[in-house]
Parts: sequence; C-alpha cells; structure tokens
Amino acid sequence: MKKVFAVAVATGLLSLAACNSSPREQAADQIESNTEAVADNLEDAADDTSNAAAEATLENKADAVRATGQNQADDMRTNDPDTNLSNGI
Repeated sequence: MKKVFAVAVATGLLSLAACNSSPREQAADQIESNTEAVADNLEDAADDTSNAAAEATLENKADAVRATGQNQADDMRTNDPDTNLSNGI
C-alpha cells in the first residue's frame, strides 16, 4: 500500500511540475521517477531479506540504479538529443 501511495504522489507531483516544462525536462523527470521506483523496490527487497550479503548487494544495486538514472536525466537536460547519441535518442 505504501508503494502505491508513493507512486501516486510522485505521479501527481510530476504532473504538476510538468505544466511549465519542456518535453526534454519532462522526459528527464520521467527517467528520474522510473529509476527511483526501481531503486525503492530494490531497497524494499533488501529490507525483506535476512541474509546480510544479499541485503548489501541489493542496497548497492539500488544506489547504482539511482546514480544511473540521475546521470541519464542530467544528460537529457544538458545535451542536445539530436547530436548526442549517448543519451539513447
């Protein structure tokens, strides 16, 4: 239930923030939102495990997903998508 509420709140905030945003900014916000949701799920899985090594691995994966999402969103915001193929467009 907490996850559903968090996703609903995030979606609502993104829709409000998107009102005055460019399509590139909206795409960057969506990248951040999606990777944050994946990282949150990994952290929840880490909290649910009783194995310390597995918990550490899941926490590290969550950190990596967040960092990757932030880098991709920053790349989307700062680079021209028509000339920079590193951002996946």
